Amino acid sequence: MTATLSRLRAAMATVFLGLLLSGCGFNNIPTMEEQAKAKWADVQNQYQRRADLIPNLVATVQGYAKQEKDVLTAVVEARAKATSIKIDASQLTDPEKVKQFQDAQNQLSGALGRLLAVSENYPDLKSNQNFLALQSQLEGTENRIAVARRDYIEAVRIYNTELRTFPGIIWATLIYRSNKSMAEFTATDNAQTVPQVKF
Repeated sequence: MTATLSRLRAAMATVFLGLLLSGCGFNNIPTMEEQAKAKWADVQNQYQRRADLIPNLVATVQGYAKQEKDVLTAVVEARAKATSIKIDASQLTDPEKVKQFQDAQNQLSGALGRLLAVSENYPDLKSNQNFLALQSQLEGTENRIAVARRDYIEAVRIYNTELRTFPGIIWATLIYRSNKSMAEFTATDNAQTVPQVKF
């Protein structure tokens, strides 16, 4: 009877310990880290989609706006720079690398904005079906980039908070010492400037 009671207690203690560990947040840090990395992959995917659209857009505009060579050159150069700066999930804890990537993408966004503004000077271009389709795809991609960046920022916020709050800070100190906070996207310097609207 005591041997059976002893085995029952041991089994109950094992079940209780298993339940305690599963609910204590032991797996939160690696789970949240992987979620943040997946969101980063989505950000990169959307930027790549935009980079893939640019050559077609430039070629379409080029046929109409030969005298706007400097704008077209700026877009091509900004695309080359933006696609040359690579950052993988292992570098997300380096704020300087993330800033370099973000700066290159912002430069490309600015060049694209100037390119689309140039199109206003060419009524034939604005009615070209290829241009309209590419412009629509580019606008959709910019929206996807914004959503992907927002999702990444939220995933990083959750992960970074877990590393600094209870009980995650215990696991980060004891088990996950190599895990560092991930860098977030930040607003550009001119994001706080109110745009000039002229009629």
